[in-house]
Amino acid sequence: MSKRVVVDPITRIEGHLRVEVEVDENNVITDAWTASTLWRGIETIMKGRTPMDAGLLVQRICGVCTFSHYRAGIEAVEDALDVKIPKNAELLRTLMQQALYMHDHVVHFYHLHALDWVDVVSALSADPAKAAQVAMKYTDKPIAAGEGDLRATQERVAKLVSTGKLGPFANAYWGNQTYKLSPEQNLIAVSHYLKALEVQRVAAEMMAIFGGKMPHPQSLVVGGVTSVRDMLSPARLQEFKHKHGIVTDFINRAYVPDVVMAAEAFKSEGSVLGGVGVKNFLATQDFALGNGKYLFEGGVIMNGDLANIQPIDPNAIKEDVTHSWYDANDAQHPYDGTTDPNYTGMIKRDTVYGELPTLDEKGKYSWVKSPRYNGEPVEVGPLACLLVNYGKGNKAVVDAVNGLLELTGLPIEALFTTLGRTAGRLLQTKLVADSVDETLNALITNLLADEATYVEPVMDPSKEYKGHSMIEAPRGMLSHWVRIKNGVVENYQAVVPTTWNSGPMDAAGKKGPYELSLIGMKLEDPTKPLEVIRVIHSFDPCMACAVHVMDFKGTDLGEYTIKAGA
Repeated sequence: MSKRVVVDPITRIEGHLRVEVEVDENNVITDAWTASTLWRGIETIMKGRTPMDAGLLVQRICGVCTFSHYRAGIEAVEDALDVKIPKNAELLRTLMQQALYMHDHVVHFYHLHALDWVDVVSALSADPAKAAQVAMKYTDKPIAAGEGDLRATQERVAKLVSTGKLGPFANAYWGNQTYKLSPEQNLIAVSHYLKALEVQRVAAEMMAIFGGKMPHPQSLVVGGVTSVRDMLSPARLQEFKHKHGIVTDFINRAYVPDVVMAAEAFKSEGSVLGGVGVKNFLATQDFALGNGKYLFEGGVIMNGDLANIQPIDPNAIKEDVTHSWYDANDAQHPYDGTTDPNYTGMIKRDTVYGELPTLDEKGKYSWVKSPRYNGEPVEVGPLACLLVNYGKGNKAVVDAVNGLLELTGLPIEALFTTLGRTAGRLLQTKLVADSVDETLNALITNLLADEATYVEPVMDPSKEYKGHSMIEAPRGMLSHWVRIKNGVVENYQAVVPTTWNSGPMDAAGKKGPYELSLIGMKLEDPTKPLEVIRVIHSFDPCMACAVHVMDFKGTDLGEYTIKAGA
């Protein structure tokens, strides 16, 4: 007899995500549904506003990768108005994006995802002296992993435990049998968790140097950037370089060794050896390094065929809302997309926790739409980016992927797993960090001949325009689509990475990456579904901002009315 497991909310993410799975008598997941239970409505807010403000407004879609939405909104308008920005502006945008990735991926691995791999309570029984020796196995220059560092970390955690309040480590499934690290390895990882709190601040400061602040930077405009004085200041350039060195040092001496350590420990754990149910992948060209060179190339992989990567066709993208809480007759291209909410509620049924409201999988069950590429679901994100570039023979990516596989002793097939998705995010972080000096040097060289950072956009209110941008955000390919009429936004749609990955079933009954990644996985204990959380966190969910909130009893916690053009 099947049982329904409800995980709501999924914590350590941005926004609100609910996962429900059906398990059989052997606790194997036979079906899965994922839902965002909050409505954003940002696209509705955009209508009737000047397109010059698009970037500043749409960056509020997210409180994490704010720069990505900011840049995508700006560049969609630039595409519509056929604006070609100066090279300095392009390189400054790349430097800000590099800072974002270094910040975002470090935070994700340590503060959002690590506790899926690391048993914090187990670290209390570790021998700090032994742990310091274990750390030397994965790098000859470990950071925050000397005996004294580890002893201090253990004492900090012990004080939390003695108070009966575990703080950020509370309400977890400690002791779960799918944790595989030894007490000493757990202690190393916890020490790096704490050290990463310091390092992520430095990465955020990198963004603020050229972005003005972090989050929600403010130095991008349609036509270029405004951080001219920072760009022309040798002191500010050196400050950026210095902070980059601090974060890169942590990536090399902590992040890389920790992923290698996890790969060694979990390489035979069944719950992380699947997790890639959709074998279609999508990534776009991004990270301009100067002279027409890009760090990552774009393309589409269908059916896992790395030998046959096709260019992206923007016309092949449509969003289906058959099982989403919106009204639309058919799948829509983003240029013609609508965002008309139609909440239909939940249904009560028995679960492993007793009777609860649950998702109506036969009807509508999520505020997330279902993007499709030529009618097929695709995965986006660091893994998709690396697979596309590996298949296209991008030397930097090929060398990085092969190097990690050799270091861990894993086969190429290991990339198509939850473990591979997590390792892929590490490799992308390292590739981005290693490209910063090249970008910075290209900027300095270009400044010797050209200090331009802005061109004035021209818009004729009597004409109609449309444009889009496709960039790589930390969670994958992000696209913004805008139609302009009478000098204002007529329609605006954002197809965000988590929408690609977490969307519900479409009209043809095809599931997206989140849902298919869970089917077939066995749970040790359905009442403590750590395995579900570990797989979902590997995507780094970012459920975007909302305007309507409900709790699980259906009680309104807050309700806001939004009028177009207000």
